[in-house]
Formats: sequence, structure tokens, C-alpha cells
Amino acid sequence: MRRLPLRSLAVLVTIGSLALTGCGTESSGAGERTAGAPGAGRTIRAQQVMQLTEVHEQTGMTLLEGPTFGADGGLFVVDVTAPEGEPKVMRVDVRKKTKRAVHTDGRGAYTSAQFSPYDGRLYLTDFAHGEIVSLNPDAPDTDGGDLRTFFSGKVDGAPMNPDDIAFDEDGNLYVSDSRGLTEGKALGRVVRIGRDGGEATVLADGLAATNGVSFDAEYRGLWFSELTENRISYLPVGGKGGVTARHTAIRVDGGIAQTDSIAVDADGNLYQALHGRPAMVVYDRHGERLATVEVPARAAAGLESATNVAITPGGTKAYMTVSGPAGGYLYTFDALAKGTRQSNGG
Repeated sequence: MRRLPLRSLAVLVTIGSLALTGCGTESSGAGERTAGAPGAGRTIRAQQVMQLTEVHEQTGMTLLEGPTFGADGGLFVVDVTAPEGEPKVMRVDVRKKTKRAVHTDGRGAYTSAQFSPYDGRLYLTDFAHGEIVSLNPDAPDTDGGDLRTFFSGKVDGAPMNPDDIAFDEDGNLYVSDSRGLTEGKALGRVVRIGRDGGEATVLADGLAATNGVSFDAEYRGLWFSELTENRISYLPVGGKGGVTARHTAIRVDGGIAQTDSIAVDADGNLYQALHGRPAMVVYDRHGERLATVEVPARAAAGLESATNVAITPGGTKAYMTVSGPAGGYLYTFDALAKGTRQSNGG
């Protein structure tokens, strides 16, 4: 999730009824690639699919996040700052270019979405309340979408500000905890929660606004980003959730932009979303910068951030969530490799 200004954080407090403890060149075809600067890889021009949201009068903004494909091929997206009565979770048919509301409530500020491989439910992080909830995307929203609280409370004595999620193959959750964001303190963590929601373990701490999190292609370790340090670290994870020492893997030269969510394709390439620029950068597993995905200059006015991406499972068509004062949009481009579970939201 992008770093929200203090006014927007106050809005989330109002929405949640609780105080937060932290929270170019135009092209004509989709996926057209042009040479970038030497050593910087190539440029991929993303093309607009559709507008999903407008700025909400009640909250003063819109912020799309967590694109993830469901089993039926629908693309699920969350709007972090949607007020009560507006869709907080929506389903998009990318072929027909249509959308429908899946869930809304008067409380949550959901910053990511992921389907569990264990129970098939859609899991959402509630940044404002330190909770992780799940819902049945096929249940009528009039019934609350069968919303259930999966995890709530403190971890090692401190509440969470859960941002993004990654699942291992057994359905255990790995959460980026952006604690300390509003205070400007390195209090962030990576937290593992068992698939039954009963046990939470801190795998890494002392982090600067932990944001994106994703397993590598082989499920041997986690990539995670720190928003206020513009760095991506690698954390080896054992078969039972044990870890060894983490290390800084990539330092992102983002200029005014900062590191947001992360996705990984079948070849192990990292797609690092940027807050502060409607673009994302792509690296291989060794840290070489392969490409920059950009919104064409003619469309970039009023768009501030590309928060996340979902690559079609088994295909290379990628869908990127982009937001700003102009509204919330879905853009598409051709990914460098096929999509997998780790290529979907977070």
C-alpha cells in the first residue's frame, strides 16, 4: 500500500472508528517495448483497460490495490479508501470490461487481497484495525460476503498494521506489517500466521514501513520491500517456517517514488510497484534491472502510483492497478514470463 498523507490516515480512522497506530513516449499497442537507458533494461508501455473508481467525496481519494485472479478467471481488486456504501472489494471481467461489487462495509480499510490455497477464501488485510479477514467471493454482499475475522490482536505485544500477504503452499500466511509508518520509525515486521489463525510468529523486525511481500518461484524464501528505504530484502524460509539471516538484495533508485507491492513471475522475476510514479520496475532474481513498466505520458496526468500487478495464471497478460487524483484505473501489459500464485496481488 502507498504511504498515505496524514489527512488520509485521519480519514481511515473515521472509516474504521478506531485510531490508527501506524498505518514518457506514447505508444500504439499493448506491451510495446522500446530500448531504455544502457543498463536499465527496456521500457514497456502499459495500456489502459478501464477506469474502476473515481475519487470519493467522503475520503478525498481512491486507492486501488491487491489485484488477484479467482478460480473463475475474475480479477478481484480492493479500494483502500472506499467509504461505507461504496465497493471495497470488486470483481472485474477484463474481457468484457465490466465490474461488480463483491463487498462493502463501514469499517475496513483493506490494502490487499489473496486467495488461500488451503480453503479457497479471499483474504483481506485491514490496515486500520490490525486484522486479517476472509470472505466468500461468491456469497451475496447482502449477507456480508460471509465475512470472517481470521486474525486480530497483538503480535509479540504490539498491534499490527498488516499491508500485503503471501501464502505458502500449505496455506500459511506471511504478512508485511507496516507498523511505525506514521511515526517514521523502523518498527515494521514480517509475520507468519498459521493457516488456522492461531499462532503468529515474527520472522523479521526493525523494518522501515514493510510493504510488498512475495515468495520466490521455488518457495524457498520471501522477497519484501521497505517503503521508506527503497530497498528489497530476501529472507530464506525453511520448510516449517524457520528462517535464516535476511539480506538487502536490491536497492531501488526510485527518485521521488518509493517501493510498494511485489509480485514474482514463473521465471522468478520481481515486479516492484512504485508509489509516487505510475510505473513499476522489473528485476531478475540476481538484482539485474530488466525493464520499467510505464503508463504512457498522455495518460499519466493525475495518476500517482502503480500499486500492484496480477499476471494471468499460466499466461503473460498482466493487469496493473494505478491510482491518483484522476481516479483508479486498470492497465495491462505483457509480462516477461507466465503468471503463478506469486504473480497475483499480495
